[in-house]
Amino acid sequence: MLHKIRERVTPTDLIMWLIGTCLLFLMIWGSIATIKGGTYSIHHWFDFVIFGLAQGSIYALIAMGYTMVYGVLRMINFAHSEVFMSGPYTAYYFAAAFYSSGLLDRQPILCLMIIFLVAMSTSSGIAFLLERVAYRPLRTAPRLIPLITAIGASFFLQYVFRGLFGSGFQAYPVVKILEGEWRFGEFRLLKFQVIVILAAALLLAALYSFIQRTKVGKAIRAVSEDKETAYLMGIDVDRMISTTFVIGGLAAGAAGVLYALMFKQVHFFMGFIPGIKAFTAAVLGGIGNIPGAMLGGIFLGLIESIGPSLFLDGLGIIAPYQLKDAIAFTMLVLVLIFRPTGILGERLAVKKA
Repeated sequence: MLHKIRERVTPTDLIMWLIGTCLLFLMIWGSIATIKGGTYSIHHWFDFVIFGLAQGSIYALIAMGYTMVYGVLRMINFAHSEVFMSGPYTAYYFAAAFYSSGLLDRQPILCLMIIFLVAMSTSSGIAFLLERVAYRPLRTAPRLIPLITAIGASFFLQYVFRGLFGSGFQAYPVVKILEGEWRFGEFRLLKFQVIVILAAALLLAALYSFIQRTKVGKAIRAVSEDKETAYLMGIDVDRMISTTFVIGGLAAGAAGVLYALMFKQVHFFMGFIPGIKAFTAAVLGGIGNIPGAMLGGIFLGLIESIGPSLFLDGLGIIAPYQLKDAIAFTMLVLVLIFRPTGILGERLAVKKA
């Protein structure tokens, strides 16, 4: 038995487990010191959790595009961050027109519906064109070629939008019905955070139900499992792959509007950081696993919101929130050390992997 363990555990595994154990020790030590110090009240932790849920819900929506495309094509669509950017940036001009005309204040629900519709249509349209123009001709090529193409498409879309709309930051109009807060005793809930969480939860539930219960969703899952067999069963594989990109684009466009309403600005480079975080969330949850992408997004949002104050404040690090990105990617390293397939991931057969 000892001989089998030696064969399975390499020196690299031991080094990675040692690094992971040290990181866990520092996180636990910092957390205990922070809690004992009493720097933050229960109200602070409550605010951290609500903000983390709102941010994580957006990451989860974006991560759906990454994980669905990987599940079907076994490729990482690095241009998905620009699909996310394109929707709210285009919809900004509709939002600005509604705001300047006063319609946004008189009919906020109608205006928000139009803004979401424009953003989701734009993002899904660009995702569809990406699949048809950039990825479909390379479907049988070695995997490195579509990956390089995705990176090139990402830069192309960034600079197309920079050329069309400029390189400056655009302030998203304020929606008055989303301003203010609700109080429950000593706790407060910012309205826009609650709306973001609820809207994202509804969209995620609708998307999951579509994939699990509809005929098209079952066809997409069949294509993900085995393209050749799905084709022999009469499924239009090309159409299902295009549908997958469109669904991912719809989710990314909706997430983009929620992100813009939450952070109040858009620009041509706005998709890069959320896109990287959403990809991290997909890997955390188990790339190719839809519930895993949801769980990974929420988990990453909470860790990014709570982690800097909880882990780093007790270690005496000044301005710990500036290291929130480091915390997020440290959690990715920890998860991949102790569970390389992700939280809900499973080992793939050689043919699929």
